[in-house]
Amino acid sequence: MTDEIMMEIHAIKDEIGAQYGNDLDALFKEIQDGEARLKAAGFQVLAPPVDLKPVPHSVLQRTRFIHRKL
Repeated sequence: MTDEIMMEIHAIKDEIGAQYGNDLDALFKEIQDGEARLKAAGFQVLAPPVDLKPVPHSVLQRTRFIHRKL
């Protein structure tokens, strides 16, 4: 990623942090409230998988270290 992209990502992160006074508990509560509003509106909110097993030879594993020479 370029420095410009990273600077934009950090600016967005800082803006979101400022909205919640850099309080992760407040941000998490807002996320939970948002999910509750979506459920009340009839949307299906899926829980993340509980048990993630490593998948050998996955695309992520193949590309994670692609910059290394074998």
